Amino acid sequence: MNKKNIFLWTLYDFANSIVIVVFFLYFSQWLVVDKGVPDLWYNLTFSIGSLLLLLTAPVLGSIADRTGKQRDYFNRITVIAFAFFLLASLTALFFSKHVFTAMLFFLLANYFYQFSFVFYNALLHFLASGDRLGRISGIGQAGNWLGQIAGILITIPFASGAVYLFGEAGRAQTFLPAAVLFFLLALPMLLFFKLPKPEGTGQPADKINWSEEYKNQWSQFKELIRVPNMGVFLLSYFFFNDAIITASNNFPIYLQNVFAVSDSTKSALLGGILLTSAIGALCSGWVADNIGLKKTLTVVLGSWVIIFPALGMTTSFPIFVAVCVLMGFFFGATWTVSRAAMTALCPKDKLNFGFSFYTLAERVSTLVGPLSWGLITTLFIGLGPTRYKIAISFMAVFVVIGLFLLRKVEIGKNENAALQ
Repeated sequence: MNKKNIFLWTLYDFANSIVIVVFFLYFSQWLVVDKGVPDLWYNLTFSIGSLLLLLTAPVLGSIADRTGKQRDYFNRITVIAFAFFLLASLTALFFSKHVFTAMLFFLLANYFYQFSFVFYNALLHFLASGDRLGRISGIGQAGNWLGQIAGILITIPFASGAVYLFGEAGRAQTFLPAAVLFFLLALPMLLFFKLPKPEGTGQPADKINWSEEYKNQWSQFKELIRVPNMGVFLLSYFFFNDAIITASNNFPIYLQNVFAVSDSTKSALLGGILLTSAIGALCSGWVADNIGLKKTLTVVLGSWVIIFPALGMTTSFPIFVAVCVLMGFFFGATWTVSRAAMTALCPKDKLNFGFSFYTLAERVSTLVGPLSWGLITTLFIGLGPTRYKIAISFMAVFVVIGLFLLRKVEIGKNENAALQ
C-alpha cells in the first residue's frame, strides 16, 4: 500500500472541500438572499452544469482509459476549476452588480470541480484491494468532510466582518480565501501523486479522433451497462443521490427561510453535521468491508427515508438540530459506500469511462431534484416557509426509488484492484 498516494489523494479531497463548502454556504445566500435571485435560477446553474458534463465527461473518460493520460486530464481540469472559482470570487468582490456574470463563473467552476471527480474517484482502484475499498474510500471521504469543517472555520471571520479584505463586505469576503486555499492544498496531489503504471503506454493522445469518439459513446455506454449489475446500480445511485444533493444544495436557504437563523448559527450547525459526516465516512467504510457493501448501503438509504420527512415535520429548531447532526453520519456513509461499490462493480479497463457515468448519475440527478425543489417552492409560494418543508420531505420519494432498485444489485469485491 502506497501511504503517500493515499495521503495525497485524501489531501486533495480536503482541499477542494474547502472551496465548495464556502460557495455552497455563502454563494447560494449571496445570490438568493442578498441579490434576490429566485431559487429556481440558482438551481438551474447545477442543471446546466450537468448537461455540460453529459456532453463531455464520458468521451474524455473513455479517452483517458485508452491513452493512460487520466492524471494529465485531472491536473488540467483542477487548474481550470480554480480559475473559475477565482473569477467568481473577484466578480462578487469588485463587480457585485454583475450577478449573472458571477453565476456564470460559478456554474463553470462547479462544472469543472465535478468533472475532476471522474478521474479522482477512479484512482481508488489503484489505492485499495477488494477487501479494503470501503476503508480507503472512507478515509478519503473523511478528508472531504474535515476540509469542509476547515473551510467554515477559516471563513467565519470574513463572513462576520471581523476580517475585511477588499471589495464588497459580507458574504462575498469568503470566496477569495477559499479559492486560494483550495489551489495551494491541491498542489501536492497535482505535483507528486504517482500512478502505479507509467502513463502514455496506451493509444497516443494525438491519434484520437474526437468525432469518432462521440459517435462511439452510445455503443460504449451500452457495453458498460451490460456489465453485471452496473446499469441498475447507476440508476439507483441517480435517484438516491438526486435527493441528497438537492437537499444539501438548498440547505442554507432552508435554514434562512424556515428558521431565520444567523450565518454564525448556520456555520455552527453545518460544522456539527460535517463532524458526524467524517465519523460516518470512517465507520461505514469499516462496516462495509466487514458485512458487505450492499447491506451497508441498504441500511444507509433506509435511514434517509426516515430523515427527510423528519426534517420537514420538525418545527422545533433544537430538535431540527439534533436530526441534522444525526443526518451527518449518513452523509458521510452514503458516498463512502457508493464509491466503493462502484469501484467493485466497474471493469478495470473502463474505470474512467465508468466513473464518468457515476459522476453523471450524481450530477444529472441535479436536472430532476433541483427542478422538483424549485417547482415546489414556486407553486406553493403562498404557503410561505411551509413550501420548503414540503420540498425536503418530497426528497424521500427519490430515495425510496433508489432503494428499490438497489435490491436487484449484487455487489462483490473487486479482486483486480491493485495495492501499490
